[in-house]
Amino acid sequence: MGDINLKEVTLIIGVVAACYWNSLFCGFVFDDVSAILDNKDLHPSTPLKTLFQNDFWGTPMSEERSHKSYRPLTVLTFRLNYLFSELKPMSYHLLNMIFHAVVSVIFLKVCKLFLDNRSSVIASLLFAVHPIHTEAVTGVVGRAELLSSIFFLAAFLSYTKSKGPDNSIVWTPIALTVFLVAVATLCKEQGITVVGICCVYEVFIAQGYTLPLLCTTAGQFLRGKGSIPFSMLQTLIKLIVLMFSTLLLVVIRVQVIQSQLPVFTRFDNPAAVSPTPTRQLTFNYLLPVNAWLLLNPSELCCDWTMGTIPLIESFLDIRNLATFIFFCFLGALGVFSLRYPGNSSKTVLMALCLMALPFIPASNLFFPVGFVVAERVLYVPSMGFCILVAHGWQKISNKSVLKKLSWVCLSMVILTHALKTLHRNWDWESEYTLFMSALKVNKNNAKLWNNVGHALENEKNFERALKYFLQATHVQPDDIGAHMNVGRTYKNLNRTKAAEESYMTAKSLMPQIIPGKKYAARIAPNHLNVYINLANLIRANESRLEEADQLYRQAISMRPDFKQAYISRGELLLKMNKPVKAKEAYLKALELDKNNADLWYNLAIVHIELKEPNEALKNFNHALELNPKHKLALFNSAILMQESGEVKLRPEARKRLLSYVNEEPLDANGYFNLGMLAMDDKKDTEAEMWMKKAIKLQADFRSALFNLALLYSQTAKELMALPILEELLRYYPDHIKGLILKGDILMNQKKDILGAKKCFEKILEMDPSNVQGKHNLCVVYFEEKDLLKAERCLVETLALAPHEEYIQRHLNIVRDKISSSSFVEQPVFPAGKTSGIEGDKIPTENEKEIKSKPRPIQIIKTSDNKSQSKSNKQLGKNTDKETPHKTTKEIKEIEKKRVAALKRLEEIERILNGE
Repeated sequence: MGDINLKEVTLIIGVVAACYWNSLFCGFVFDDVSAILDNKDLHPSTPLKTLFQNDFWGTPMSEERSHKSYRPLTVLTFRLNYLFSELKPMSYHLLNMIFHAVVSVIFLKVCKLFLDNRSSVIASLLFAVHPIHTEAVTGVVGRAELLSSIFFLAAFLSYTKSKGPDNSIVWTPIALTVFLVAVATLCKEQGITVVGICCVYEVFIAQGYTLPLLCTTAGQFLRGKGSIPFSMLQTLIKLIVLMFSTLLLVVIRVQVIQSQLPVFTRFDNPAAVSPTPTRQLTFNYLLPVNAWLLLNPSELCCDWTMGTIPLIESFLDIRNLATFIFFCFLGALGVFSLRYPGNSSKTVLMALCLMALPFIPASNLFFPVGFVVAERVLYVPSMGFCILVAHGWQKISNKSVLKKLSWVCLSMVILTHALKTLHRNWDWESEYTLFMSALKVNKNNAKLWNNVGHALENEKNFERALKYFLQATHVQPDDIGAHMNVGRTYKNLNRTKAAEESYMTAKSLMPQIIPGKKYAARIAPNHLNVYINLANLIRANESRLEEADQLYRQAISMRPDFKQAYISRGELLLKMNKPVKAKEAYLKALELDKNNADLWYNLAIVHIELKEPNEALKNFNHALELNPKHKLALFNSAILMQESGEVKLRPEARKRLLSYVNEEPLDANGYFNLGMLAMDDKKDTEAEMWMKKAIKLQADFRSALFNLALLYSQTAKELMALPILEELLRYYPDHIKGLILKGDILMNQKKDILGAKKCFEKILEMDPSNVQGKHNLCVVYFEEKDLLKAERCLVETLALAPHEEYIQRHLNIVRDKISSSSFVEQPVFPAGKTSGIEGDKIPTENEKEIKSKPRPIQIIKTSDNKSQSKSNKQLGKNTDKETPHKTTKEIKEIEKKRVAALKRLEEIERILNGE
């Protein structure tokens, strides 16, 4: 084994950087969206142990819809990326590029076990630049391949040191190998296949056996003519240890996935559900297809599912010839490597092992996989291919006649591969560029048409997206997902009738129930969303709520663990005013996912509807324990604390609102409620600051405008309140309490009786039975010295509110005033002519507006989506509400104002009584 030197390492790292520098400018595309953007396991708020309970996409392994891909160490590196740069894609791509360079350098070390220095460098360079690796390197989710490969190669290198100088067993490298195999498997499942390569290496390379020698030795032993050599016994011991360790890892892996395989549809891998011999012929043909991609990576595609490769349904299909030639070539190499001794055969054997064994998990040999061809799974097999190419080049270049030609050809291959890789990286710049490049290679894959539609849909270009979704239904008429996409796009275009028709078409394509066969095992969880989407569509019609509920229940009957159906049904039941049943639905969903903060939040909303604020607060707190940055829980739990009236809860409410505005700095509601809290605590300056911030963000914030004006009014800054009220009434001319407050300030501070009169008259135009407005208009008549009109007005007001004692007292004042006037003998007083003591006043009644606090009524809803239903985390703007109820505290505030008014009234009475 030759050691690698600094020049070689620098060369390889430089080549990798030259080929992949432009990948740093690519975004998150395709599977990156589910694995990175939608994966809560990346967030620091998610406990680390959750990474070891969920699959690669953040779905609990216990759920049937889980992909069963268990790669916690890979997710851990994503989490580290998130810690440093959150969701900025450059750092993710940079780390992928670094890992690829590391793999290339370790691969160089492996190559030197079987090739000379020059050929080893060539094999490593070819591996570094091969275009087939762009999906693994430029696609962020390909990191699973990169990490697994690092520990895969490290485990193999460790095992090569397990043979002592006297053919003894060195156990430390073996123990390290087993550990590295386990780590590789926790990065990606195929890491376990390195054990097979170690076994082949031990028998045919380290011990130097050939297949004929093994057969001869075994034959003699079985006939009793000889014993097993000691060296062979040692080899058997090492192999038994390796195999036992592998079996243990497999058992643990089976336990982790809970003995369940992932559910794939016939669209993912059509051959997997095809009858004999179509299934076998197609699966065998896929092997030369993969080999051709390694040999000629000119046409690469990010998705090879569905109809990309038509099924081989007959032995007469010409493509069977490619399968025959491939197996003949593979068989010839296998016979050469196993039959004959020598370095060349050993190199070929190890190259074949590296190509074949890591590919077994993706070969459909033991279990069906969710794809037809996947370029990223060729990352490790390409190592064997590169060794084979480098070895062949070495043989050719040793012949003087072909030496120059071999160098020219090799240079051309490496250069063209590097340029192809550089160009291919740009395809991964965005989802649109990626899927459009795929359509150039394959137009028979409905999934690609759908994905282009999704990319356009994300850009809100629904008309163009619809064309691609419709094309998907033409390419694959029975594709349920395509019809769902068409329905969702019609809905986005407000064409609800067409949307419903598309959803009904998708629903009609669902598999029918077969007696005695478990339904859930035969249907992809994503396709059940057709019931959710259709129900969400028709529930907009109040007369069809029962029909929507029936659809939710149908989805639940098909798959009892369908969490999203329970969530959506709970939301609908709340809308139907059935909070008890809604509670049952959410509790059922929580049985399936107790660590879902959104579910605890929704259950809190149900308790609010049930008038159980303490239980609601407990559930809000539970949601925040799971996700301390849950925006809706932060906001609404703070409002609930604020509305409780308990002084001891105010500091925590303030803390949560501050956390909320930190998460949502552009939402005016957070600042407004901080202002209301400050008003409750009599912190007038702070309250003014928060109200101004709310108004700055939302100039027409009704409650913020009024309460800021009210704050000025209560702190003897009435003239500062006027421009705020003018702004309020500009946006809301019918704001009655704003008009009352403005009228009060105009009359009592500005002495503008005419302006005040207009305010009160406008109130009565809108609401003739408004007691405050009517009373205050009476006061205006009094101030205008029109006592008879004031009397009639107060009589009318008293009829509207016979139990209001202050109106009766004011009426008595006016009547006393009339009786003591010089015109008392006249039965009728002319309007506008009054007599009496100058300066006598009757105070206006300006009842304080009840503080507007948006109630915690927003449910986290389900929404139509591309492939599966997701929680809608967007926080809606809370609208200002005039709450019809008065809290005890508010009544006390109003009473204080009335007491002040009565004091003024007593002064007038003393004057009238001659005191």
